[in-house]
Parts: sequence; C-alpha cells; structure tokens
Amino acid sequence: MTTPVLSPDELGPTVCVGEILVEIVATSTGVGFLEAQPLIGPYPSGAPAIFIDQCGRIGGNAAMVGAVGDDDFGRVNIERLQRDGVDVSAITIDPDFPTGSAFVRYRPDGSRDFVYNIAKSAAARFGWTQGVRDLIGRSGHLHVMGTALSMSSACEVIDEAVRIVKKRGGTLSVDPNIRKELRLDQVTEERFSRLVSMADLLLPSGEELERAAGADGEEIAIQRLFERGIKEIVLKRGAEGATCFSRDGARIDSPAFLVTEVDPTGAGDCFGGAYLACRRLGMSVAQSITYASAAGARNVTVRGPMEGAGTRGELDSFIAQTPRKP
Repeated sequence: MTTPVLSPDELGPTVCVGEILVEIVATSTGVGFLEAQPLIGPYPSGAPAIFIDQCGRIGGNAAMVGAVGDDDFGRVNIERLQRDGVDVSAITIDPDFPTGSAFVRYRPDGSRDFVYNIAKSAAARFGWTQGVRDLIGRSGHLHVMGTALSMSSACEVIDEAVRIVKKRGGTLSVDPNIRKELRLDQVTEERFSRLVSMADLLLPSGEELERAAGADGEEIAIQRLFERGIKEIVLKRGAEGATCFSRDGARIDSPAFLVTEVDPTGAGDCFGGAYLACRRLGMSVAQSITYASAAGARNVTVRGPMEGAGTRGELDSFIAQTPRKP
C-alpha cells in the first residue's frame, strides 16, 4: 500500500461534477410531509458538493462543476464552497431556474422521506462551457458520484472530462452511490460499468460493492473489481468502520469512532472527500482512512449534510478526543 494510486495534488484540482442543492430538514420524526411541521434550513447540500467541500476543507486542491439558481439558495452553496477552499469558477448561475432542493424527514427507525426538486431546477442545467473546459484542462483528478449519472448534463461533462484528465496523467475515483435494487436504463448501466472499470479508486458503501462488481459476496466482488483494473477499494461500513483493500492483497481496517448521531446525511460523502484529499496529498492509507473515518463521524454529530465537515486541525482534535469501537 506504499505505491501511490492517485495523481499528486500538485497536478491540479480534484473536480466533482453533479447536483448542488439546498436541504431543508423536518425537526420532527414521522412519515412524509402530509401535514405542517417545523423545518430547519436551508443547508448547502448535494452529494458531489458535500464531497468536494470536505475535500477542500481538509486542504485538498478542489473544484466543482454544477449549477445553481440566481437566488439565496444558490448563494448559500457558492459562499460555503468558496469559504472552504473550493474553486467555484465552473459553477453556472442560471437566471431562469431555481436552485435545486431536497426536503428531508426522518422516520422513527432512521430511514428518510425526501421531496426533491432536481430535474426541474438549475441543478440539472449545466454543460460543457468554456469555463468547464478551462477547469478540466488543468485538473489532476475527477471524482464521479453515482447520483450524477441520472443527469444528462452531468454525463456530458463526465464523459469528456474522464478522457481529458486521464490523458494528462490524472486519475479517477468513483463512489457508486447507487443502491443494489435500483434498475438503471441500459445506457446508464453501460456508462456506470465503464466508469467503474476506469477507476483508480472505488469508494462504495455496503452493498454498493457488489452492485459495482456485478457479483455477490464481498471477497468475490473485490476480486472481480481488481481484475477489472481498479487499484484501491475503500469500503465504507457505517457504524462498523471502513476497510481499504489493495491489489497486492493488503488490507487495513479502520474502526468506527463512537459518537452520538444527530444527522447521518453526508457522512459517506465527507468520508470520501477526506480520504481522497489525504491520498492525493501524499498520506499513507492508514493515515488517510483515519482522517476519513473521523470526517464521516464528526459530520453526523451536527444537523445538516455538510455542517460537520472538518479541517485537518479540527479532525486532529476530534481523533484525539473521540474513542473508537473496540
């Protein structure tokens, strides 16, 4: 696990492409939104935005491609990303459509009900502009979230960006972020499979490992993925911690930090953003996965999908003060 599998941070920023949203959260537990109830927000959100925010916040070279509306919800997102060190030059501000949104309510068992506005919002209205071309042309790494593959605008950018980034010696990471039961159309299935095969780093959660491999069972799935050319796999196990697998057979397990969960949304995205940034900054797998586990755990202690994203100093303090699962 000593051989670098990702391009160095100096080559250019990590770029994430996809939806930028605000999230508004019900403060009461229950089922759905069929009655008036107290809400809190807006919080900057969207899986790609959460990921890249944590990447920038921990010190990685980071940039975002997406779109927001010319409204306060859009400004909430852009100001947060800028504050945390993310290059926002390739974020489109759409004058005609509102910023995407997600209303979330937690059920008593911890599952969630969502009301989304993405397809008919600014979140889906971006493409291959000159600003995007300029950014990709100087980028060193592309990160793809599975959620973005449902957006034709994101797919247009991703397909071209992969080619350009790889050609200049950059690398690719994929977070499947697609449930095993979800049926994709044939074109999206093929794109997803192609991206997985091209990935240098895969960041699945739970059953997404088998979904990406097209095989049942953790051991077989990992073997299949390495056979397809992936160099490193980091499996996020939630409250059970995380594990990094390398092609040489090495394995590092990271026990979970023991925290009181307030809001689990964004934990996996913060984990991925921290891990990727640390690896591109030259840290070892062991150090990177520790920071990643801390980033995910710290984020769940605060309401809001990226409100707990931590700087390196904040994560150092969290690691020093927080016990881990035996």
